[in-house]
Amino acid sequence: MVDDGNVPVNVHLKLRSFETDLVLPPGTDILRAREPEAVRDVETAVFEALASPIGTPSLADLCREVLTRSGRMYGERASEPAAASETARPAPPGAAAGRRGGLSAAVVISDNTRAVPYKGEGGILWPLVESLLRAGFPAGSITLLVATGTHRVLTDEEIWALVDERVRRAGVQVRCHDAADPAGLTFVGRTDAGDDVFMDTAYVEADFRILTGMVEVHLMAGVSGGRKSICPGLVDVRSVRGFHGPATVAHSKATALVLEGNPSHEVALEIAGMARPDFILNVTTRQDGRVAGVFAGDMEKAHLAAVEHVRSFVQIPLEREYDVVVTHGGMVGINHYQAQKACDIAAKAVRTGGYLVVVADTTEPDPVGTGSYRRLLALLKELGPEALIAKLQSKDWEFVHDQWGVQEWAHLLRKIPPEHIFYFSPQTAPADYAALPGVDPGPLPAGAEDVGPAGLARHFVETAVARACEESQAASGRVPAVAYLADGPHGVPVAPGAVTG
Repeated sequence: MVDDGNVPVNVHLKLRSFETDLVLPPGTDILRAREPEAVRDVETAVFEALASPIGTPSLADLCREVLTRSGRMYGERASEPAAASETARPAPPGAAAGRRGGLSAAVVISDNTRAVPYKGEGGILWPLVESLLRAGFPAGSITLLVATGTHRVLTDEEIWALVDERVRRAGVQVRCHDAADPAGLTFVGRTDAGDDVFMDTAYVEADFRILTGMVEVHLMAGVSGGRKSICPGLVDVRSVRGFHGPATVAHSKATALVLEGNPSHEVALEIAGMARPDFILNVTTRQDGRVAGVFAGDMEKAHLAAVEHVRSFVQIPLEREYDVVVTHGGMVGINHYQAQKACDIAAKAVRTGGYLVVVADTTEPDPVGTGSYRRLLALLKELGPEALIAKLQSKDWEFVHDQWGVQEWAHLLRKIPPEHIFYFSPQTAPADYAALPGVDPGPLPAGAEDVGPAGLARHFVETAVARACEESQAASGRVPAVAYLADGPHGVPVAPGAVTG
């Protein structure tokens, strides 16, 4: 949408914990992805997908096979898990042979960095859990396993806050993957590149494995969902060298919406294949969080169907590049590390040397990120983008946690200089901005304590855009072209000839 003339453009910004109205310069283009039709009855759609999946027998038939193989009568109810067959699944390399503690089903869910609709009227988790219970899996044999990847470990209460209350009342168990705990990891194989892979033991040893999640844009793996629940979701830092390594991050195909030839996607598939799930349940969603599509079945076939659906509505054809682009962290930008995704996507619409204005709602305890991420950001400031990239790619460099996020910043800074990046979150301490790529937003306005997060975000965006436009016009001698990415990191600007799907 283009608003011509001298009339300012008004947009509404809604994030996790606050919402506000922004006033942008006249002529600002509003770039928005197409909003797909919402699924009217999500519960029914999930049951139908479980009954008629893509590339596998129905969930009920798969459950029957597992329960029969374990020596348990299909459909039988019991308060305690039945003993599982010692030969139900070949043990992976390095794993203890046989089951430990009886029949088990691992239902892998995403952590709080992903706004997967697990609860409420449109929730996808209860129909799945209910189907397992109906099939004969005792509640105590079902574990919700949170695929945190290398993110922080969630508490049980944080896990329960993500899911439908009916799941908790049913008596299923919860557990959070911990990439830093060797005791909870099992060696499952070695990649073609020679990297050892250690995977969550509870998942590896489960008799029945189900992945759940949301398929959306991912800046490096192309899209989320499917195989990503396992890699990086259930592995340790050592195991993601290929997925998140410097060569992968630098690869031209390791970018949003691209799967073919994407090394990040290919490594994730390879690792997920070392302990394949029996079934997946993935969804696509609208910007308002409502489910747009339900895809169940084989890890690859069902996931690819979801990918094609995503491609059909998230791409935003560009008619030009912009001098100033304004965006936000969306629901994923819970810290600076995650908000970087919005910056990377927005950079696709910015001309080289242009300006980027980003606001995020960083609700994590640390609004910046891990200690490793902070240290590497400081190294980026010290060395500059070219020297940091060279250091990360050198043979002497030891692969460390979150280096991929800082390498993405280094790549972005090749196109947009740090003095042209304006980043703000109401939760970030003023002292922390000195370590972040970009312009220090400066002291808070008088009376800031009275305006709250929404008022601070509005003040920042409008002030930063005015400054960026003034500097851009002074340098070019023309009125700058401004765009607002309404969907933040969830809509992908693409050149008209680059539209896929």
